[in-house]
Amino acid sequence: MTVEESPEDVARALQHALAGDDLPDTFTLLGREWSLHRGVWPSTLSAATEVMASVVPYPRDGSFLEVGCGTGVIAVTAALSGCASVTALDINEKAVANTVANAERHGVGDRVRALHSDMYTALDPLSRFDTIFWNVPWTYVEDGFALSSDIHSAVFDPGYRGQARYLAGAHEHLTDGGRLLLGTAHLGDRERLDVLAGEAGLRIDMLRRVRRIEEVGVMEYHLLELRTR
Repeated sequence: MTVEESPEDVARALQHALAGDDLPDTFTLLGREWSLHRGVWPSTLSAATEVMASVVPYPRDGSFLEVGCGTGVIAVTAALSGCASVTALDINEKAVANTVANAERHGVGDRVRALHSDMYTALDPLSRFDTIFWNVPWTYVEDGFALSSDIHSAVFDPGYRGQARYLAGAHEHLTDGGRLLLGTAHLGDRERLDVLAGEAGLRIDMLRRVRRIEEVGVMEYHLLELRTR
């Protein structure tokens, strides 16, 4: 998508990514081959997945929770990077199946579990993680914008309501000293995000800033950490 495109134009363009017959069943990223199921956000449409998978500080020998796992690249990379246990959540059941397939493909099915979940709803209330991460749908649209398919939730977060829930509910699932991370981009609404963080009693620190040249121009990806004020 381009910066000038309207949300409606982007939504129409996503229909091809949702079910295009000409799409391959696999893709290569981070030197590995991954399965791609129809109806799951392709992890190569932008550099976001590659960038975040490369810069997230995975807790070696610890527990990692990913919200919005998509094809499972980040969840599987977390396990391959030394996490003892990884939990991957997605509101899209096709993404859950895709993550399971890629965990098995790369030999970490015993350490990666994927759950169909609207944010944290599928988790045991007592579940705690050393790191929680979400590569958020940073494209801001107003509350009334209609998400016509599951894959649109990978791109749009109407009113940033999803991010508000992510911040507000994370403390219930973090270990003492656990880290809350968020991946976004410079095109997101940072002012709105700062307000949401403040309402949750958090401040935002920039951990990493990565610039990539893409078809739409120069993109800048941000890895943020949210800490108690």
